[in-house]
Amino acid sequence: MVLGGGGFIGLWVSRLLSHARANLVSVVRDRSSVDLLEKFGVTASISVTDLLEEGALEDLISRETPSIVFNLAGYGIDRSEKDEDVAFKLNAELVKRLCEAVDILPDDQWQGLRLVHAGTAMEYGAVSGNLEESSEAHPTTVYGSSKLAGTDSLTGHCRRSGLKGATARLFAIYGPGELPTRLLPTLVASAEGNEEIELTEGLHKRDFTYVSDAAEGLLRLGLSNAEPGSVVNVATGTLTSIREFTEIAAKQIGIDKNRLAFGALPTRPEEMFNSGVSVKKAKQLLGWIPSISVETGVRKTLEFRMSG
Repeated sequence: MVLGGGGFIGLWVSRLLSHARANLVSVVRDRSSVDLLEKFGVTASISVTDLLEEGALEDLISRETPSIVFNLAGYGIDRSEKDEDVAFKLNAELVKRLCEAVDILPDDQWQGLRLVHAGTAMEYGAVSGNLEESSEAHPTTVYGSSKLAGTDSLTGHCRRSGLKGATARLFAIYGPGELPTRLLPTLVASAEGNEEIELTEGLHKRDFTYVSDAAEGLLRLGLSNAEPGSVVNVATGTLTSIREFTEIAAKQIGIDKNRLAFGALPTRPEEMFNSGVSVKKAKQLLGWIPSISVETGVRKTLEFRMSG
């Protein structure tokens, strides 16, 4: 089962599971996601469910009895989503309810994890140096704080009960299906114009991870023997500045570099300025880390758009 199956990363997790011929239930917010799932080649039983409705999640889990649940439901990555109450209900309280619902399912002899939760790099917040899973988190946004509360809830529950669940901390995910307000879609949409494209200085660095790699990491974690409550960074381990990512993308899209107005916009105060991301745990546990380069990921994104 994939919760948030119609979202950016949920679409790709559903796609990989569908291609693997899994008996898949993809849970979406509304009917508009059905066309997206079809576009992404997903074959699944689709459940349109309001996960915040009282008892809806519990009824869904009890009825479908999934062997494993991938939780990609979330609120706040879209900057238009600003309701703090909803953020904590969906990013934190839902995780607590999900742990409780999955924990009472009968044993069906599934050997992997029962629950894989998608966390975010924003949980770390104002942390310098190399980001390790054990780093003390200092989130600076409602999104980061509410997601951290969800991760902590899962970790605590799993350690107390032995529920086989883990959190994958995802970093700067990009690729087909991304929100139109994000950097790469904004550049693609600006390709036909002649005006300057206003950008920040772009000096801060991120661990850019192509979306299919992130989805594969979630599936690999689901098949692992991770300790209950584990947190695992799913990232490439390589930092690229926003400026460099923009220049790589602009070149492939065909945007004149003179149109890139770096410094026209202020750098957001919540931007992270860490010096690296540790992927040691992922290497040890999964025997794998994401490997698609920025150049290849941008090319794949453009090819996907052309094919669609």
